[in-house]
Amino acid sequence: MSGTADYCGILLAAGRSQRFGADKLMHPLASGLSMAPMACISAATLQRVLPKTIAVVRPDQHSLIKQLAAQGIQTVTLAQTNGGMGLSIAAGIAAANDAQGWLIALADMPFIQPATITRVLAALKNGSPIAAPVYQGMRGHPVGFSASFGTALRALHGNAAGAHDILHRHAAAIELIACNDQGVLTDIDTPRDLLTNPFLRA
Repeated sequence: MSGTADYCGILLAAGRSQRFGADKLMHPLASGLSMAPMACISAATLQRVLPKTIAVVRPDQHSLIKQLAAQGIQTVTLAQTNGGMGLSIAAGIAAANDAQGWLIALADMPFIQPATITRVLAALKNGSPIAAPVYQGMRGHPVGFSASFGTALRALHGNAAGAHDILHRHAAAIELIACNDQGVLTDIDTPRDLLTNPFLRA
């Protein structure tokens, strides 16, 4: 069985937050006893399980790049910033081309429990081609891919749905991991999401 160091976390953080009206990835959320940008919380959670974690960012995200670097997170800057999520995935996979597998996470989903990430990683290490958490019957994030999908992931481009087509074509290969972690479905797209988010209610 391969060690954790052979696997890489890929954090997709190059979105433009158009529905949020501001850079949502820099929006501060509670993290322990302090506040931290949303994307940095997502990165730290992924990094707790996968010490090698890479964040895919835009070149104009100077503050985010600086803060991620302070956390020890490697960043990959997209040369083309309008290529959709597929291009971000391809860039992240290419930057960790020699990994045995990858866990792809979204920077606007900061409430996923580390234990859930650990279970997805364990499924890959135990031979699952693809693994993903399920909460109340709905598949969530992060999604893990074995190295056998490297070529397909690196070939993604201009696809707002990211790896959806790969998941659809290989649905029978996905190990679904039931969990009691609502965070796997909880993203933040609009300011209203901050008001209705169950993790942020008083």
